[in-house]
Order: sequence, then C-alpha cells, then structure tokens
Amino acid sequence: MLLVVDRLEQRYGDHVLFSGLSFSVRSGSALVVTGDNGSGKSTLLRTLAGSMLPTSGSVTLQGGIEDSPISEQCHLVGPLNAIKLELTARENLVQWRDVLGGGDAATVDEALTQFGLDRFADMRAEVLSTGWRRRLALARVLIAERPLWFLDEPTAALDVVSSRMVSDMIRAHLAVGGLAVIATHLDLGIEGVQTMELQRLPVAGAEA
Repeated sequence: MLLVVDRLEQRYGDHVLFSGLSFSVRSGSALVVTGDNGSGKSTLLRTLAGSMLPTSGSVTLQGGIEDSPISEQCHLVGPLNAIKLELTARENLVQWRDVLGGGDAATVDEALTQFGLDRFADMRAEVLSTGWRRRLALARVLIAERPLWFLDEPTAALDVVSSRMVSDMIRAHLAVGGLAVIATHLDLGIEGVQTMELQRLPVAGAEA
C-alpha cells in the first residue's frame, strides 16, 4: 500500500496554505508533519483524508481497496475529538462502531480497557477531563480496522503515560502494515519516521 501525494495545493480564497506538495508514504511507515500554527497541518490531514477537496493536485492510495475512497479507508482524529458530550464513553464508542462498521461489544470493551476508560465507561463525556476526552477520541481507531491513520496532535492534553500509550499504539499499527500521517510538535519517540515541515506562507497582499 502506498499513499501518493502529487503537487497538492490548498487555499482559502486568495491565501495559499501550501502548494506543490509531493511525497509518498508506504505501508509500515509514518510521516510526521511539523510546522508553526497556521502553516496548514490540520488542513493537510483533512485533505489527505478526503474531508476537503484540494485546490489542485491529487491524493491517491495504491494497493488499497479498489473503488473505495480514502475517506472510507482511514481514521481521521482531529483536535476537536468529535465526541458527543451528552453520551457516555461507551455510547460514543458504540456509535462510532456502528457508523464505521466495527466489531461487536467486546471490541468496545477492549478499546475502553486499553485506554484506561473502563472505569468511566458509563459516565457522560461532558464530565470527563480534556485528557480523558482525548483518550476517548483516540480509542475509536481500535473500534474498526482502517489501514490509514491521520492523527492531528494526538498527544495534545495527554500526560507522559498517555502519550507513551499513543506512541505504542502507532508502533503496533505500523508493525502490521498500517500507514500513518501525524501532525505534531512533539517527539513521539517512534524510530524511522519520515518528517516534513510545512512553512507558513505569507498572506497575499500583506506587507513584508
């Protein structure tokens, strides 16, 4: 499996976030994207995942499921977590399982346990701390198997132990042939990853 990005450009109105991006990521490897705030890291991940159409250029997956869009072959976990606060931790995972076509109830229990959420399983997400909500958002990657993971600041709001857990989870995903693109400012401690720094481009018409 090979994710191929060719001359990708994304802009908002007249402002170009990034342009001419070309790279590839192969099964079993990860690309870590760095850059200042506003450089387009989150937008790049959403574009790769198919949540946004690029202004120009292309994103293709070679060796994936034929005739299936990348959006159906990936997990995209962004900074907003996509959690329904009125639902319990378990109910959030069950809903994701149903939408993503994941496994049975045991899969939900395993995900809760792996992220240490089992003791909060029947508590509404609104009472969870920011760090526990982040764990809950990340737990959905275990609910349904997807070969591509697009993770935006996955360790934000997490303590050292939780951050190590996320790094271990990513390593395990790569070890079985998965592929990941990760936007982060932090060193995840994963060896052999590719890195790419996005440069913040000047706004058109702005004074130097």
